[in-house]
Amino acid sequence: MYSYKTKGTCSVRIDFDVVAGKVRDVRFIGGCSGNTQGVAKLIEGMDKDEAIARIEGIRCGSKPTSCPDQLAKALKEVENS
Repeated sequence: MYSYKTKGTCSVRIDFDVVAGKVRDVRFIGGCSGNTQGVAKLIEGMDKDEAIARIEGIRCGSKPTSCPDQLAKALKEVENS
């Protein structure tokens, strides 16, 4: 299980796992509950690289990042560790 401290979003942390290249058990701590639950369900079981490609760069209003973008950053960190 991985834990990523978010930057620039309402959520403060994302807990998740990557098993055999697939994203599992995503949980956002804080943030807009409906939106973060929706993202977590949509990403569940998705190939990590596909998830990154789909959600990286999404912005929240005028913010330069979003909860999905932060998840992409977290998944990239796992990739580089």
